[in-house]
Amino acid sequence: MNPTASQNHASVRFALGYISLFSIYAVSSPYLQIMVRRLGYNPAAVGFFLGMFELIGIGGPIVLARMADAKGRFRPFLIASGMLVLAGLGTLVTFRLPFLTLLSLGLLSLGLKTPIPVLDASLFAANDDASRHGSRTLNYGLLRGLGSVGFVAVTLLLQSVPGFETGSPELMALVMALLTIIFVASSLALPETGHRTERQARRFFGFKWIDATFMIGMAVIALGRFAMTSIGSFFSLYLVEELNWHAVGAMWALSASVEIPFIVFAWKFIQKHSPMRAIAIASLAIIVRLLIYALFPTPGGAVAGQLLHSLCYGLFQPAAIAFVSLKTPPAERATGMAVFMGLGVGLPAFLGSALGGAVVEAVGYRGLFAVFSLFAVASLAVFWKHRASLEAVR
Repeated sequence: MNPTASQNHASVRFALGYISLFSIYAVSSPYLQIMVRRLGYNPAAVGFFLGMFELIGIGGPIVLARMADAKGRFRPFLIASGMLVLAGLGTLVTFRLPFLTLLSLGLLSLGLKTPIPVLDASLFAANDDASRHGSRTLNYGLLRGLGSVGFVAVTLLLQSVPGFETGSPELMALVMALLTIIFVASSLALPETGHRTERQARRFFGFKWIDATFMIGMAVIALGRFAMTSIGSFFSLYLVEELNWHAVGAMWALSASVEIPFIVFAWKFIQKHSPMRAIAIASLAIIVRLLIYALFPTPGGAVAGQLLHSLCYGLFQPAAIAFVSLKTPPAERATGMAVFMGLGVGLPAFLGSALGGAVVEAVGYRGLFAVFSLFAVASLAVFWKHRASLEAVR
């Protein structure tokens, strides 16, 4: 097979991987909070469980991604992730005891959060190989955008199913399980792009690349993600319980749709300016978005806020990935991505979900969004103070 045909074949296989993975998220992102609520837990308990879901997802994926880096084999870890999701779903809907709910969410967390850094690292490794051989590299933005297409397609399909979002947790879990099986099948077709790290090289396999600039950058990212947790953990409940509007799937599909062109073309802006400047712009958009939800509790306000997902995620996420990729050695990129998912996404999501449940109980959903906008303000403040060193990473 000539190099061009080989790259096209690899593109198709990675595209299937991203589409099938984000199709699972099309169920878990909008409906996991509803599934837990339907198990009989109040909003504070939902916040606690979702917070633990995020906490468990911090350390586990870092360990698994580090093992993938060392072994130079990504595909087995993607398949194992799918198996964990299936086990977690079965436990979640079978047993209604708090301890077992927590256990099932832990399995789901590991299974849902490990694939992103591993799949990204696998693609970056393929591009490193292509660059060394003078071949055309795969377009990460396009492939990641296709993942969002899969997310949108599944959310719109589920929205069109009468009674799905008011249905039982068992129905939602069944759909999610079927999509997970498709992801496992697509993972079997992925090319193995890693290279085994020899024992001698592992002596120098550490976290020396984590310096002050990296940690400050993680702080900027984490504060922005903390603010966004109010949306990820409580927006679906805001629609149903505050607005009495059963358009959960449609609203999540709208946000995922508007992020696609930004994810595909954000790299041009990032290369021209810097990843951290892009994140600062996205943080400003987060402030506006949360205040819209707080001040305009109407379907129109919800739509306007979801349109800003184009910047809040479509620009934010590629910029954060670019920052981490620039600061991480190629041989430890899966680990770097997992650290980002842990410190930059998982930890703020854990704290935000746990705090958010208590805030909702105290001041309601509108108060939640207003309070959490302050964390995006803090993200901008940290960026502005350290902008010279942060913008030097490009």
